Amino acid sequence: MELGIIGLGSIGGNLAKQATEKDIDVVGCDTADRPELKDKGVTVLDSGEYEELANRLDAPRVIYLSLPAGELIDEQLDELVKHLDEGDVVMDGGNSFWRDSMRREERVWEDGIYYLDTGTSGGPPGARDGACFMVGGREEGFEIAEPILDELSVDGGLLHVGPPGSGHFVKLVHNGVEFGMLQSIAEGVELLEAGDFDVDLEDVFNNWSNGSVIRSWLVELMRDQIGEDNYEDVPNYIEDTGEVNWLVQEAFKGETPIPVISQSVTELFKSRGNQEHAYQAIAAMRHGFGTHPFGEDDDILKERVTGRVDNVSRSHLEKDKERKEAVRPKDRMDLDD
Repeated sequence: MELGIIGLGSIGGNLAKQATEKDIDVVGCDTADRPELKDKGVTVLDSGEYEELANRLDAPRVIYLSLPAGELIDEQLDELVKHLDEGDVVMDGGNSFWRDSMRREERVWEDGIYYLDTGTSGGPPGARDGACFMVGGREEGFEIAEPILDELSVDGGLLHVGPPGSGHFVKLVHNGVEFGMLQSIAEGVELLEAGDFDVDLEDVFNNWSNGSVIRSWLVELMRDQIGEDNYEDVPNYIEDTGEVNWLVQEAFKGETPIPVISQSVTELFKSRGNQEHAYQAIAAMRHGFGTHPFGEDDDILKERVTGRVDNVSRSHLEKDKERKEAVRPKDRMDLDD
């Protein structure tokens, strides 16, 4: 078997390593030299050397694109198909918008080239040891690529979802579910940190990773990250590529309620400090209708903490920006005063 890979970064490069170990000949194109892949037996060509790439692969060629979503896919596809023949297969393994994938499939099918929108999950570790593929496209094209994808996927991790666009649509929904799960786990961390008990987070997440209802790779990753020495230095700013925004927009257009996924996207926005005036406006209005104070107020703090007689309300967690230590309201005041 032979596989062409365009883009030999963290995903494409790890797929190339896995493929060569499974006796799949890999020819790749990349902007970098990638000596570590050459040592593994991967033939690495310069970016854009698509004629040479095509010459080194037997027909029907199977080529996997591991490139960022957007216009770059269209640009590279335009150049690539000039050197391909009828019956060849191009797979887009990135997080492309599924409607873009449908458009691209129509375009290359005019030349008899199969285009498979190949949603790929598992991150770099999955690409290295066994990925999860959600594939949309014509059945005949999938059958050509299937033996290679079967070798590169984890057991049960290969699915031909349906017609063009369906693979990237399912992957996008997958990413939305991922966002919701991440937010839920993060809120669990917040609750544990703000609670009345001094629990060891790493021990808790290790416990949850063994037999609990919520055991999962994400819970295991949280456990492992907490154990890292630099965990406390992780910044609060969260960056993302924005594809789940497309899912939320499509849901609104179709009036499909997805409150958890929508809120998880909003929480990412909040981490970036994009709202410079909203909380100022709320404070001003609260002062207007109830003469509520501006900024911190010890009397209001005391009422918030002691207002419920049985005192079981959740401790609100604040952060000392310099020390990054939990500062609970009850730690800021003497309840005996």
